[in-house]
Amino acid sequence: MENKTNTLKAVDFFCGGGGMSYGMLEAGINVLAGIDNEENCRRTYDANIGENKFINADVFNLKEDELEAKLNLNKNDDDLILIGCSPCQFWSIINTNRNKSTKSANLLIEFARFVKYFNPGYVVVENVPGVLRKKNESGLEDFIIWLEKNNYVVHFEVHNVSDYGVPQSRKRFTLIANRVTTEKINPIKKEGKKVTVRDVIGESNGFAKINDGHKDNTEFIHTVPTVSKLNKRRLEKIKKDGGDRLGFANDPELQLPCFIGKDHWFKDTFGRLWWDKPSPTITTKFFSISNGRFAHPEENRALSLREGATLQSFPKNYKFHGSSTAAIARLIGNAVPPKYAKCIGESITKNHLNGKI
Repeated sequence: MENKTNTLKAVDFFCGGGGMSYGMLEAGINVLAGIDNEENCRRTYDANIGENKFINADVFNLKEDELEAKLNLNKNDDDLILIGCSPCQFWSIINTNRNKSTKSANLLIEFARFVKYFNPGYVVVENVPGVLRKKNESGLEDFIIWLEKNNYVVHFEVHNVSDYGVPQSRKRFTLIANRVTTEKINPIKKEGKKVTVRDVIGESNGFAKINDGHKDNTEFIHTVPTVSKLNKRRLEKIKKDGGDRLGFANDPELQLPCFIGKDHWFKDTFGRLWWDKPSPTITTKFFSISNGRFAHPEENRALSLREGATLQSFPKNYKFHGSSTAAIARLIGNAVPPKYAKCIGESITKNHLNGKI
């Protein structure tokens, strides 16, 4: 096996800021291109994955032969991996406005069009668990049926990325299809204890104590929005290391009217992270204490941009570019955690090197 060369190459559809692509690179896979319809992903993708690898295209309008010519792809290529981590708002349980995300409901079907055209050696799909719960509506069931009829061995399951070296509890549907060998490919889990918040952030990990409103103009972006005076008073009442909004529930000046008599509703709102657990799911709103358990374990502020990225398992030198805090947080929260992507890539690489003669 040591004499075999990893000849795998990947095209990353719906690439965003490059979390999946970076993990694939870390697994030794050549990333040919990332495709996304949001041009504002380009600078981040180019800075970390490689210049001129970003293709700004709407998958609904992109034609198979256009992509074939642009990237010099071959059909029936055993070394090719097609990856589809489509935006998942429509199938997410936390979505609040499905009308805005209706178009995303059909992205898997559009991705399948390219898989059927190219018939690659490997296919990867990563999405919210809802795509499996609604497998008829999402197009997943028909896609799996097609894959199996066309000699792919298909693994699909909901995994928690905390089992794969990511310091975050985040459940994701993952499909890995393989027609190169007869093996069913599972992402390779990490042995030992789970990585926790304490393992990756805090002063001992290079994160200086900061106040809310701190702006970091370096590429480290240890930046955090300002907290209102009222919310700061609320945070001061929430106990360190995993406390929640019950800390101020009995204070009539601080209690939120929507939670009066509803102490057990949405308890994560205004909650602090625990030091010795993986973080909760890092969403696109992780910089706001009112949008989940996103308050720092000790400091009276939300998570900084770099802390959120680190909990998503991005390396500290990963460069993010965006027009605002919210724009960068969106790139981070929507990303596939790179360490999870690396585990997927390593499992495919192991299968490929073992299976090829």
